Amino acid sequence: MRNMESEKMRILGVDPGTNIMGYAVLDTCGRRSEVVTLDVVKMSKLPTQAEKLKVIFNSLKEIITNYSPDILAIEEPFFGKNPQSMLKLGRAQGVAMAAALEHGLEIFEYPPRRIKQAITGVGSASKEQVAAMLKTLYPDLEQPAYFDATDALAAAVCHHLQNSATIVSTKRSGWKAFITQHSDRIINNNKN
Repeated sequence: MRNMESEKMRILGVDPGTNIMGYAVLDTCGRRSEVVTLDVVKMSKLPTQAEKLKVIFNSLKEIITNYSPDILAIEEPFFGKNPQSMLKLGRAQGVAMAAALEHGLEIFEYPPRRIKQAITGVGSASKEQVAAMLKTLYPDLEQPAYFDATDALAAAVCHHLQNSATIVSTKRSGWKAFITQHSDRIINNNKN
């Protein structure tokens, strides 16, 4: 049986897009995590969708080679009003997943609302709210120029929190267990 509490994992988070693709790498060990990098790949000046998809594929292959992540956490497709946009996004997601599969990464997809809820507690949170909460979680994090980068980090953090919640829930459950595990968070207002 693996000791999940001390198992290290490197998560590649991706926010796919055909104009801007966000990516982030998160190192985790048990419940702790640290941002390794986050950035974007810009493709808005490329003339065709095929060229953009090629850049997504090659960029992710290079990122995977440089950072050696264990898994990919990616936003799963969502229903939108514009079928053309949905098709383009689906293609970008598929190409990102193909690059991960080529390198043997396990893939985890999360709905956008679930990612936002994991980070902010609210499934309808704005990109600004997600970025602000990530800044609270990682105070040394510099605000990137594009929210696509923080959205990618949010996908990675969402996966980490899912994994951490599993670790905690298999260990103990309930308020008594929480208080025992987090006694440093308890404020004692009883002044004798």
